[in-house]
Amino acid sequence: MQNNHPKFKRRSLRLPNYDYSQPGAYFITICSWQRACLFGKVIDGIMHLNQIGGIARDQWLRLGLRFPHSDIYSYIIMPNHMHGIIVINSEISDTPESSEGSTCTPLAQTHCARKHVSPGSLGAIVRAYKASVSWYIHALGGFNRKPIWQRNYYEHIIRDEQELQTIHDYIETNPQTWEQDRLF
Repeated sequence: MQNNHPKFKRRSLRLPNYDYSQPGAYFITICSWQRACLFGKVIDGIMHLNQIGGIARDQWLRLGLRFPHSDIYSYIIMPNHMHGIIVINSEISDTPESSEGSTCTPLAQTHCARKHVSPGSLGAIVRAYKASVSWYIHALGGFNRKPIWQRNYYEHIIRDEQELQTIHDYIETNPQTWEQDRLF
């Protein structure tokens, strides 16, 4: 039964009709659940990661191995969110090799949970990151917060080298502006 009440409709943050598996550079922001400061502290403009923040950093760096068609560019793990730049370098083919990490066979993909996200796309990369961070944090034991991340993520398509540099600079200086951060 489908509920058409406006309260239950979720607005997509993605650009309509845009193929997020095509080559390009993307700026993403992912927030922790209810913006809880889980990953460490900013002290004197420098981000100091705790154990959970270290997991978030390590899993970000590991994405390049999991998605070899992509470059994992600048990033910063902040107390309650992370920013990063992902560059998808080549078109993703729809072959079994391109669905690395998926438990679905090519014929079964229409019936599995990943049917709305193309393998190797920006959504697949972000999903893999959020899932691996969550898995490793919960594997530590003693962490009683069920969700680690908010449901969605913010993305921005980077259109040129100047914009790439501006976003890179923003990421690098983010800890210095933590006190004024609207995500705090």
